[in-house]
Amino acid sequence: MPQSASPRPLVGVALVVASCASLPFGAAVAAQLFPVLGPWGVTALRVAIAALLLLVIVRPRPFAWDRRQWTAAILFGVTLAGMNGFFYAAIDRIPLGPAVAIEFLGPLVLAAVLTRRLADAVWVGVAVVGVGLLGLDGMIGADPLDPLGTVFILIAAVCWAGYIRMSARVGALIPGNSGLAVGLAVAAILLLPVGVPGAIVVAGDLHLLLLALLTAVLASVIPYSFELAALRRLPQRVFGVLLSLEPAFATLAGWLVLGQEATPLRMLAIALVIAASAGATLGVRRERRERREHAEGGPFTAPIPLPD
Repeated sequence: MPQSASPRPLVGVALVVASCASLPFGAAVAAQLFPVLGPWGVTALRVAIAALLLLVIVRPRPFAWDRRQWTAAILFGVTLAGMNGFFYAAIDRIPLGPAVAIEFLGPLVLAAVLTRRLADAVWVGVAVVGVGLLGLDGMIGADPLDPLGTVFILIAAVCWAGYIRMSARVGALIPGNSGLAVGLAVAAILLLPVGVPGAIVVAGDLHLLLLALLTAVLASVIPYSFELAALRRLPQRVFGVLLSLEPAFATLAGWLVLGQEATPLRMLAIALVIAASAGATLGVRRERRERREHAEGGPFTAPIPLPD
């Protein structure tokens, strides 16, 4: 039976923020493995390690699942494999800033499609402007984007939107993190053909193995677990807008870890996406409060006048 949404959206917001903070540091670690394993090899190894960790920790029992639960978990794994693989393949060809901005079109378009209020549409628009500025900042003074890399990141954007939809469905149909563990296992199986050579290389090098393990924890286990829990507490449209914090955190991580310049245009973009996230959060809290007050007869119900 689907689980009901949590009445405490702030918990969901905190989970999304923590996920967005973890991902860029995982990407920074993964970049150190690119020269040795290549983008698809890093993706396969990262997903496989994350799947093994969660299977051991969660110990799912999928043989008791029904057809709907299995279908959701398998489709979830397909979107995970595509989102991760094509993103790493893209950033091997185009700069990280434009790649993140373009990929974010997936959840933004999803949020726009699912929105039911004018205020939600406004915040989506603010986030679009902010992400667009991040992409513009990444392209100023750089070489033209590689066409194949652009195609890869557009495919990743579609997979990201599918990931949000399937993550919400898995969270509703499968208790705990069992759906995530099985979904990651499905993704690992799909990526197995490109992951075997990398696994052989890493198995003989303890330093590379530790880097791969850290990448799996920071870029898969933590963010996917937190996002799955967040989608049990937040509407998908709000979750999609909150994810606009991810390129902002990526910019911050680039400045702190990689020494990338934080230009005024980039800082303006960060301010816009944070404003969109805050606005979406306040909007869902207000909507829940209004629904509760309506169900209870409003914050104040005047006495009904009796006939004389």
